[in-house]
Amino acid sequence: MNLHEYQGKEILASYGVGIQRGLVATTPEEAVSAAQQLTETTGTGWHVIKAQIHAGGRGKGGGVKLAKNLDEVKTISDQILGMQLITPQTSAAGKKVHQVLVAEDVYYPGASEPKEFYMSVLLNRATGQNMIMYSTEGGMDIETVAEQTPHLIFTEEIDPGLGLQAFQARKVAFNLGLSGAAFKEMTRFVTALYNAYVGADASLFEINPVLKTSDDKIIAVDAKVTLDDNALFRHKDYEALRDLKEENPVEVEAKAVGLNYVDLDGNVGCMVNGAGLAMATMDLIKQSGGDPANFLDVGGTADAARVETAFRLILKDPKVKAILVNIFGGIVRCDRVAQGIVDAYKNLGDAINVPIIVRLQGTNADVAKTLIDNSGLNVLAATAFEEAAQKVQEVLA
Repeated sequence: MNLHEYQGKEILASYGVGIQRGLVATTPEEAVSAAQQLTETTGTGWHVIKAQIHAGGRGKGGGVKLAKNLDEVKTISDQILGMQLITPQTSAAGKKVHQVLVAEDVYYPGASEPKEFYMSVLLNRATGQNMIMYSTEGGMDIETVAEQTPHLIFTEEIDPGLGLQAFQARKVAFNLGLSGAAFKEMTRFVTALYNAYVGADASLFEINPVLKTSDDKIIAVDAKVTLDDNALFRHKDYEALRDLKEENPVEVEAKAVGLNYVDLDGNVGCMVNGAGLAMATMDLIKQSGGDPANFLDVGGTADAARVETAFRLILKDPKVKAILVNIFGGIVRCDRVAQGIVDAYKNLGDAINVPIIVRLQGTNADVAKTLIDNSGLNVLAATAFEEAAQKVQEVLA
């Protein structure tokens, strides 16, 4: 589950991580009020207005701007709120901005120059250990840094059983070239950030930039946070942070009815029971010259109602040119699935305007194929993987 910047910062602050303070607003008037409250707290009259969407690169699309007074806070907030913000991480249509974060300006003058760093905490799946990735080149796309100056990216791996050791936090601060008060502040920052990652059951904390201010404070100016959905039962308060407006509406609808659905960019819809078979089916579609339009696991109870719901979800994608149903009848009998497909097809009527290939294998597969063949519907039955692949090729030709 992805979070907005302001939500991620709230979690960071609860673990003692220094953050750029701010308040969220949904109208220009609320933004002005937020700026006034921040001025009373921080003493600065300059504020940063940040669009809150689930995508990076907001500044490149005009979603992050500096306001030097309250009039500019209102004007800029009015410009950003309601805009379709297009960034390198959104679709061509962009994302509509429903709220902004009014944040304090932390690039103030002082004894030394501010310095930006990059830092993230994530799981290294190759080693099974948590990893802190960091760089002196903050504020830039980390992909660009990795490509052009890979020697400026450092990693520190942490044994999950032992946790982050003090010497590792000091090593991070040392590699970032810090000394004195800033060195001590960075070690505290790294320790608190790692504790937040573990304590929140996150799969990613990315801070870009981490700022060393002119008076040697270390704070998170941004926060990209992804939480592990499987751990949300331990964090009911975090579950309430989900913003459904930022998620794919078809995926939200599928989740509400208990279907595992992931939207993709292809032209062949998939309806499968079992995640492993679903992955194999997607490979089959690719080998047949098509591209999977979705991942859809209907589970072990593929009855008529469930099949009909799955068809409706797949058909909401206008790019779908065919649907491949691939069911292994272990727990569920193939003939019952076939009857469910026939009933669902009849209930949907003209809504089904693409050919459907059905491969049923397992218990009563022969009965199921006969049922499909005699239905009189535009449904093509197959029994082997190769046969299903050939029929996909034929309908896409």
